Amino acid sequence: MGSLPRFNSKFIVIAVSVILLLYFVVFPMGILLYDSIMVNGAINFGNYADVYSQDVNWRALSNTVQLSLLVMVASVIITFPLAWLVGRTDMPGKKTYRTLLVASYMIPPYVGAIAWVQLLNPSVGYLNSIFKWILQLQQSPFDIYTMGGLAWVLTLFYSPFAFITISRAMEKMDPTLEEASRVSGASPLRVLWDVTLPLMAPSILAGGLLVFIGAGSAFGIPAIVGMPGNIEVLTTRIVSFVYMGNDSGIRNATTLAVSLMILANGLLFFMTWFMGRKDYTTIGGKSTRPALVELGKWKGLATFLVAVYAFIAVILPLGSIVITSFMVSMSKGLSLDNFGFDAWIPVLENSQYLDCIWRSLGYAFIAATIGTILSLFVAYLSVKTHVKGRSLPDLLVMVGGSTPSVVIALALIITFSGNYGLNLYSTMWILIVSYLVKYMTMSVRTIAASLSQVSSSLE
Repeated sequence: MGSLPRFNSKFIVIAVSVILLLYFVVFPMGILLYDSIMVNGAINFGNYADVYSQDVNWRALSNTVQLSLLVMVASVIITFPLAWLVGRTDMPGKKTYRTLLVASYMIPPYVGAIAWVQLLNPSVGYLNSIFKWILQLQQSPFDIYTMGGLAWVLTLFYSPFAFITISRAMEKMDPTLEEASRVSGASPLRVLWDVTLPLMAPSILAGGLLVFIGAGSAFGIPAIVGMPGNIEVLTTRIVSFVYMGNDSGIRNATTLAVSLMILANGLLFFMTWFMGRKDYTTIGGKSTRPALVELGKWKGLATFLVAVYAFIAVILPLGSIVITSFMVSMSKGLSLDNFGFDAWIPVLENSQYLDCIWRSLGYAFIAATIGTILSLFVAYLSVKTHVKGRSLPDLLVMVGGSTPSVVIALALIITFSGNYGLNLYSTMWILIVSYLVKYMTMSVRTIAASLSQVSSSLE
């Protein structure tokens, strides 16, 4: 009598993970794509022709690509030296600066956009008023409602993606080649340019890609900063079409959403393929922590520049929001008799506001708990096992993370409104599912990085 087949528990976990991810990630994206090309049961690309026959939509697509590229390049240029100073030099206060440099990511984009509007509004911006008074100017030197202003705010709030990716890789890289270069007489800057930078190329490209996708999928900042300056991007056009509320608006929104989804995921898979064609492996024995570079006479200047950037990126906008929250009247300006708790009292006394706060915290906690558990399984299977298909859940998670938030929202609304069996619309679960689809990528990457440092001999 033959024995019953043994089921591998890891295979079962992979199968369950794949089924869940296919249902909540791939299936909604497929429905979105299907709705964008199917008209009366037949394939029809007329929606795309109609949408892109409008100049405003072409400008939105062009602005999205231009802004995303500009923000990506600016973020890498800014964060690479910051990551090097914080992770590879003897600069003082590195732990504090590391926290500050990623803190802007923890500030909601809407809040950050409002803060910079308060600071650089051409009429009543705090910084513009100060510069006009100091320099005796007739006109404000800065205008936030421009392409440059929009790129500035997006760079400040999405550059932490690049900083986290680059700094983590920089601290874990094999120091052998750098040490050999120093022994050969190369200066620290020469070592940085000839050895460190080429070795860091995959992490730099990965960080830049995250910034590109983040900037391209942003809605809050373009809505608050870009739209008053008549700068439309794909996300603002999608939301505008959705708010129309009719079939034509939803159809146009779906078409633009699919365009944005293809742009983001197409770039992701192209970069994955491109990086896979190149070999960045270093040959060496047991890796040790890279030696710190002594800044010497440049230590003071480096610390000052990092502190200035941290102040501009984090402390200044947060300070603007805090100050404004205590102002009694916006028209009276900055004066001692114009500060009080008048604006805080309704928030603290009104149950409607408090309910929103507790609801936000509760949903975030539930999503974080579920996401951490799922991410642990996905990361463990990918890093610590050799089971066939172990990388498939990780790939599906990456697809969700690279898809713009507004596209995920539209796809989930269309799919889970009861038309395909499951109805999550107008429930907390559609929010939690959307959080998981969008943000599990970062959780999986973080846990995978930690698991990769645990030796198999310990297990």
